[in-house]
Amino acid sequence: MASQAAESGRGDIVGRESGGFDDDVFLIARIMDGQRSTAEQRAQALKAQLSEYSALGDLTTQSSSHHVTHIATDHSARVRAALDAAHVLTDEFVREAQAGGAGLAEALRQYWIDRAQRAVLYADTIRERGDIFLAHEAAGCPPVLVYGYDLVLDGADQPRPTNYVLLRVRPPEGMQTFDWKRPYVIIDPRAGQGAGIGGSQMDSQVGVALRDGHPVYFVSFRREPEPGQTLADVTRTEAAFVRYVQAQHPKSAKPVVIGNCQGGWATLLLGASNPDITGPLVLNGAPVETWSGEIGRNIIRYNAGLIGGQILPMILSDIGNGVFDGAWLVLNFELMNPGRNYFRKYYDYFNEIDTGRSRFLEFEKWWGGFFLMNEEEILWIVRDLFIGNRLARNEARLEHGRNLDVKQIRSPVIVFTSLGDTITPPKQALNWIVDTYADESEIRIRGQRIIYMVHEKVGHLGIFVSSSIARREHTEVASTLKTIEALAPGLYEMRIEDIIGEGADQQFSVSFNERKMSDLPGANEGRRDEVPFAAVARLSELQGELYDIFLRPFVQGGVTQATAELSRALHPLRLQRGLLSSHNAALRPVEALARATVENRAPADEDNLFVRTEQWLANAFEQSVDIARDLRNAWYETLFFSIYATPHMRWFGRRFEFGRTRKSREELFALPEVQSALAHIGGGGFVEAVIRMLILLADSRGNVRKDRLERSAHLLNKTEPFSHLAPVERARIIHEQSLTAQFAREQALERLPDLLHTAEEREQALEAVHYVLGPLSDADPRAAATFHAFRHVLGLPPLVEEVGAAPEGQAVTA
Repeated sequence: MASQAAESGRGDIVGRESGGFDDDVFLIARIMDGQRSTAEQRAQALKAQLSEYSALGDLTTQSSSHHVTHIATDHSARVRAALDAAHVLTDEFVREAQAGGAGLAEALRQYWIDRAQRAVLYADTIRERGDIFLAHEAAGCPPVLVYGYDLVLDGADQPRPTNYVLLRVRPPEGMQTFDWKRPYVIIDPRAGQGAGIGGSQMDSQVGVALRDGHPVYFVSFRREPEPGQTLADVTRTEAAFVRYVQAQHPKSAKPVVIGNCQGGWATLLLGASNPDITGPLVLNGAPVETWSGEIGRNIIRYNAGLIGGQILPMILSDIGNGVFDGAWLVLNFELMNPGRNYFRKYYDYFNEIDTGRSRFLEFEKWWGGFFLMNEEEILWIVRDLFIGNRLARNEARLEHGRNLDVKQIRSPVIVFTSLGDTITPPKQALNWIVDTYADESEIRIRGQRIIYMVHEKVGHLGIFVSSSIARREHTEVASTLKTIEALAPGLYEMRIEDIIGEGADQQFSVSFNERKMSDLPGANEGRRDEVPFAAVARLSELQGELYDIFLRPFVQGGVTQATAELSRALHPLRLQRGLLSSHNAALRPVEALARATVENRAPADEDNLFVRTEQWLANAFEQSVDIARDLRNAWYETLFFSIYATPHMRWFGRRFEFGRTRKSREELFALPEVQSALAHIGGGGFVEAVIRMLILLADSRGNVRKDRLERSAHLLNKTEPFSHLAPVERARIIHEQSLTAQFAREQALERLPDLLHTAEEREQALEAVHYVLGPLSDADPRAAATFHAFRHVLGLPPLVEEVGAAPEGQAVTA
C-alpha cells in the first residue's frame, strides 16, 4: 500500500545523488498519507464537535423538560385549587343572594370597615419601617441581635484595621453560661445586609448555645469598611477574635465556629489559613462549590454569564468611588422571587396586621440594613468564588503566594443544607468535598471528620433563622459538638428522626451513617452542567482586563465622593424606604389616624365571603407573577446553555475547565501517616486497644447512634486512663487506629493481643468497649459479631454478664 511504497521508496533513495521515478512515488505516497491523516484528524474533530453539540442538546432538553414539567405540575395544581375555591365562593354568593342578600350586605359592610382600617394600619407600619430604616442607617446599622451584648474586641485596633468587631452575648435573665464550657463564635453573612440575623430570635443558634451554658460570641461588622481593607485582613481579624476567645476560656476546648451563608465560606477561609486555632466548624447554607446546582432550579448561578461577570461589580465600585453598595446584592435576591418579595410578604402582613407588626418590622430592619464593601473584597468574592470557583480547586489566594487549601483544615466540619434552598442548594454546599478529596478514604487518612445534614424543605434563611430549625436541627448539632471528637475520621450523614412528643418537648433519634462520595445528594446526576461555567470564568476575566485598561480611567474621572453618596442614596431599595417615612409630609397624619383606628378596630370574620374572595384574587395575582417568573427562569437557563455550552465556548473556556490534582489510592497508601500507622500496628497498650476496637465496631455496622457516640465521648474524656490524655494526643491515637482499621482490618484485629498482655487487662478493655456498645440484644448483628470476635481473638470466654453505666471519673469495670 501507500505506506509500504513510501518505505520502499525511502530505502531506494538513500545514498542517491539525484531523484527519479521512485522519488516521485515516495513523494506521492507521503502526500497521500498526509491527506489521509489530516482527514482522520478532521473526522475525529468533527465527531468531538458533534458530541459537544449532543451535550448541548441534552442540557437544553433537560432544562426545558424540567421547566415545562414544573410549570405544568405546579401551576395546573394551583389552577385546579383556584377553580375549586371559585366554585365554592360562587355557590355561597348565590345562596346568600337567594336568602335575600341581607347577609351579603352585612358582610360587605364589615369587609369595607376592616379593610379601610387595615389600610391605615398598614400605611402606618410602612411609615414606621421607613423611620426605622433612617434611624438604623444613622446609627451605623448595628447588629439586630435580640440579646444584649458587649463589644470585647475591635478590628479597627488590629495591625491591619477592619470594620469587624467581636461581641460577647449576654445571657438573658434566668440563663447562666460557664467559662469552662466550649465557647461558640458565630459569623453572620456580609452579603448586602448586616449581622445579627443568626440571633434575631430567642429561639436561634445563639439561644440554643446559651440555654446549654456555652459562652457565645458574635462576629459583627460596621456598615462601612476601613480604607484599604481586604478579605485577607478580615480573615486575620477573625483569627485574632478566635484566639482572644480561646484565651478567655483556657479550661475549655477550642471554640466552635459557626458560619451562616457567606459566613460559611469565610469560616472555611479561617480554618484553612489557621488550622490550629479552631474547634469544629459548622457551615449553614454556605455556597462553596458555586458552579454546582440543579438544572431547572438554581437560576441565580447563571447571572455572571448573562448580566456580566466581574465587570459589573467593578463598574458599581467605581460609581461608588471605590466602594461597592451591598444593596445591589439584596436587589438581586429580591428579583429571584418577585411574587414573594414584592407582593406576598406584604399581603401576608396585611392579613396579620393585628399581631404581626413587630415581627414584620424586626425582619425588615435587618433586610433593609444595606452594607458596603471595598472593591477588593467584592472582587475576590465574585472572581475567586462565585465565578472562578477556585476555593475547592486549591486555586484561591487571599494574597499573592498564599494559596488556600481546605485540606489543611484539621477541625471537624458539619455542613447543614436543604433541598428547599434555591440560593445555596445542596450541591453548592457539599460538592467541595468531592473536589477536595480523592475519595472518602482520603478524608479518613487525613484524620478529618465531615458530617453533613440535608433538610427536606426549609428555605435559605430558615436554615439559620427558623425557630423550629433552632429547636430541632441546631439543638441536635449543638449536642453533637460535645461528642464529635469521639467519632472516627470519615464522611458521615447526620440523620434526625422524630420519635415522640410535640413542639419543644419533642424528642429525636439521631444517628451518624458513614457515607461514600457517591452517596452525596445529586452525585449520580453527573456534573456536565458545570462545564459551561469555565467559559464564563475566562470571559469574565477578559472583560475585567479590557474595562480596567480602556474604560475605567474615564469612569473614575467622573466620580467624586459626593456623586458616590448620591448614587447610594438614590438606590431603589433605599428610596422606597426613605420616601415612605415620616420625612414625607403626606404620611405624617397617618400615625395619629392609626392610633384612632386601633381604638375603634373592628376586624371582619375570617370566613367573610368578601375576605375570602380577596384572598382568592391575591392568590391568583401571585400565581400570575410566579408564572412570569418561571417562564423567565426557563428562558434564562436555556439562553445560558445556548451561549456557553456550544463547542466554541467549550473550546474558549478549556483552560479554566480543570479540577485540582488529587492523589490516587496508591499514593494515599504511601503517605507517611499511613505507613507509620501500619508500622506500629502491634504497638501501644490499653488506650490504643480500646480505641481500635471502638473503630472496628463502628466500621462493622456503618453507622453510629448518638447515644453510643455520647458514651464513647464520656469514656474517652471522663474515665481513666483516657481522661489524662491531652486532646492532641487523643486525636492522634484515634487517627492512627482509624488508618490501621482502614488499611489492615484483619491484621488490626489479629494483633490486639499484642496490645493487651494480661487476662485482667483484656477483660477491662472489653468491658469498656461493651459499655459503649450497650446491650448486645440492642446491637446491630454485625457489631455483635465483631464484639464476639474481639473476645475470641483475646482468648476470653463468651460474654455472660452485661456491663452497666460507667462511673464518673474512673475506668469502666465489671
